[in-house]
Amino acid sequence: MQALTPHDIHRMIDSLSAPALAELHRKDFLLTWDKSREGLDAVLQCALILKALRVSNISSRIFDSGIAVSQFRDNSTRTRFSFASACNMLGLSVSDLDEGKSQVAHGETVRETSNMISFMAEVIGIRDDMYIGKGHTYMLEVAEAVEQGFRDGVLEQRPTVVNLQCDIDHPTQSMADLLHLVDRLGGVANLKGKKVAMTWAYSPSYGKPLSVPQGVIGLFTRFGMDVRLAYPEGYSLMPETVQNAERFAREARGGFRICSSMKEAFDGADFVYPKSWAPFSVMEERTRIVETGDRQKLQELEKRCLDNNARFADWECTTALMRGTNDATYLHCLPADISGVSCPRGEVAADVFEKFRGPLYRQASFKPYIIAAMIFTSRMADARATLSTLLDRLDNRTL
Repeated sequence: MQALTPHDIHRMIDSLSAPALAELHRKDFLLTWDKSREGLDAVLQCALILKALRVSNISSRIFDSGIAVSQFRDNSTRTRFSFASACNMLGLSVSDLDEGKSQVAHGETVRETSNMISFMAEVIGIRDDMYIGKGHTYMLEVAEAVEQGFRDGVLEQRPTVVNLQCDIDHPTQSMADLLHLVDRLGGVANLKGKKVAMTWAYSPSYGKPLSVPQGVIGLFTRFGMDVRLAYPEGYSLMPETVQNAERFAREARGGFRICSSMKEAFDGADFVYPKSWAPFSVMEERTRIVETGDRQKLQELEKRCLDNNARFADWECTTALMRGTNDATYLHCLPADISGVSCPRGEVAADVFEKFRGPLYRQASFKPYIIAAMIFTSRMADARATLSTLLDRLDNRTL
């Protein structure tokens, strides 16, 4: 994005829907399918405005104090730093909740912890994606606890809870992916009818969450895209997320179908998203075993799953497969398993990954703006007026 004139940015601000912004105010962002299409549009547009302000060297700091709490119960690079960047851009300092260094290790309840970390918190970002039936449930518990604390007058403000990836959805990722497509296609309206292949791909590891493919099929169908989901036998997603995608495709007059091969999904595709994930049934079994603490059974499950993965090692994004697309753009949430680079055989051939390295990094670069927009639209009672004030104030981000 090149620097825009203040007049152009004002036009972007004026295009924001007031009813959609009202819907987002003081609301958590946990699942994309909990938001209206208009609400999603508003977050995308707000992200673009925040990016335009930054490119134009205009400060977007709406807080002069306050903290953002980050709680990562799984490893992260892109999302962790995107969350920190987004909060810093808005004027918040980030404080990490390390459960090993907190009283959680001594039996402190979710309700108590949530209130103790929220006295001056504007937002709580949580990643909890490893166990089926756990992550989203935990986020709901945190949201309920801070809501109760606010109603009881314990908290001066009710912090917004943002899902940085759970067992069901990865909204900051899928929204950033979608904004990347909007940027490449020149507008939201140009998404309709574009073909997207969301496919399983081989990985020499097991236990990868289902939330990325579920997030993609549950969001891209909302915008009238023609989404093809492909996976080997046994690698199905959560049934309700597939049902959501089918319903959204009907409502948006787009398309959604399940394919049995990468080749079928790639045929004529405009965008391809080959990404490994564990079968839903395996993730359920894994969760049950972890609860028992039986390490031997967990090792046996891992070996069985890796052996099963190996049966489908030919599910790899190659140049030959890409030739069957409509000159498609390769997408990935990163890090990808790159054949001959990060592993002997993986999700994507090295030449394909190298060809799209720049666009992949650009895809990732939209995440801080998406997270900032989620926080901004939740915290500001009149987001349009606040954005206009930032623009008119013309405070330089750097001298």
